[in-house]
Amino acid sequence: MYLGIDIGTGSTKAVLADAEGVVIDTASRSHKVSLPGHGRAEFDAEGTWWRELTELCRELLGRNPADRVRAVCVSGMGPCLVLTDDRLQPTRPAILYGVDTRAEEQVDALTRELGAAQILQIAGKALSSQAVGPKIRWVREVEPEVYAASSRFFSSNSYLVAKLTGEYVLDHHTASQYAPMYDMRSQGWHESWASDIAGALALPRLVWSDELVGQVTAAAADATGIPAGTPVCAGTVDAWAEAYSAGVRRDGDVMVMYGSTMFFVQQLADYRIDPLLWTTVGIERGSLTLAAGTSTGGSITTWARELFGDVSFDALQREMQVVPAGSEGLLVLPYFQGERTPIFDPRARGVMLGLSLRHTRAHVLHAMYEGIAFGTRQILERLEQAAPARRLIAVGGGTQSAAWVQAMSDITGMPQVVPSETIGASYGDALMAAIGVGDVAPGTVWAKDGRTVEPNPEHLARYDEMYQLFTTAYPMLRDHLHALADIADRSIDA
Repeated sequence: MYLGIDIGTGSTKAVLADAEGVVIDTASRSHKVSLPGHGRAEFDAEGTWWRELTELCRELLGRNPADRVRAVCVSGMGPCLVLTDDRLQPTRPAILYGVDTRAEEQVDALTRELGAAQILQIAGKALSSQAVGPKIRWVREVEPEVYAASSRFFSSNSYLVAKLTGEYVLDHHTASQYAPMYDMRSQGWHESWASDIAGALALPRLVWSDELVGQVTAAAADATGIPAGTPVCAGTVDAWAEAYSAGVRRDGDVMVMYGSTMFFVQQLADYRIDPLLWTTVGIERGSLTLAAGTSTGGSITTWARELFGDVSFDALQREMQVVPAGSEGLLVLPYFQGERTPIFDPRARGVMLGLSLRHTRAHVLHAMYEGIAFGTRQILERLEQAAPARRLIAVGGGTQSAAWVQAMSDITGMPQVVPSETIGASYGDALMAAIGVGDVAPGTVWAKDGRTVEPNPEHLARYDEMYQLFTTAYPMLRDHLHALADIADRSIDA
């Protein structure tokens, strides 16, 4: 058996699979992001991530023979910043990926210091809230006592690998999102920039995602129930592990991940850069990807369902079946946590335009799905300009919402393939573990295509009209949204 574990934004999931990709058992734990202020998103790396990993391993291995586990692989939300001391004790809560926008000033300062054009050429992307380099700088400047107490930095998966094995490593893909510290062309640390930003923090050894980096220690075996000496792979960021699990491995394949945020990974035939997209190293040696991501997705529909009170997901899905395309003139800008691609505005805020007394909770939720899909259309159009897309593969928990997936195809005009196995990133981790230990050949794809969702041509004209309103609304409202964000910040500070 091969054990895959993924630390997602909304839950931690674990899976046991065999060498044919047959799922033997699964387990999960739900959790919530800590939002200590506008633009801040954190997790307790030890108290949540490590605790949940140990619980899930003990649950699965309590039902299945532990001595059959051949290898382990872990992925996680990212890129994150986990700072620890030499004993792997976190010195502050983990700072999350692009949904955490606290380092705006450091993004601007590093861009001025190093040069926007130079950063784009070396790092393959402009600096934004997605980049970890500015967040390290933020800790140095704003929390110097935390920085002084820290000696190492991790992302979510590499922290858990260190807890399992004691090894201080970072996979190449995740490192390539630690802009501007990683050189995309040489595929290694950019020594001067990385050393200057990290300062006294030691740089981790760079490894490939399916590479065996160590073995489960006696202490970790005690905590997890995984036999001591079991090989552990490096793993990677959850979105790339999910793309891997879904068979997004050929040039032109595009993964659309329906999660707490929307995320997009496109396989590249050759090196391309675009100031509004992220060029990264892929999971496999020699592979390259283009990526993009929003700051919200399923998180705003979860927020809405909590506001609606005690109503089930299935009931809301049934109610939405009678809501027409365009939600009877209700338009949502889904910038409830700022936005990453394509506007890169951490001070953007959510908007509902066109509300009337006719609108029900089903209209509101349907319009949220449509707003997320309008933002997706903007991103897919940008990806298409950079490199033609061949196939769109939909993954993630959000694919369970027929209304959401159908709105996405209707608004983008593109069919989507939904794999038959929808477990996600942890399934990709299990495959990496099987490949890493040599039991499965490199290039093996476990994923099998399930259903295909085709766009409804009857909705095209209405959605084209709404899309034009969507793309023009944000520039018109931007100053108002920023002013409201300032008022909100002052209210919290008070």
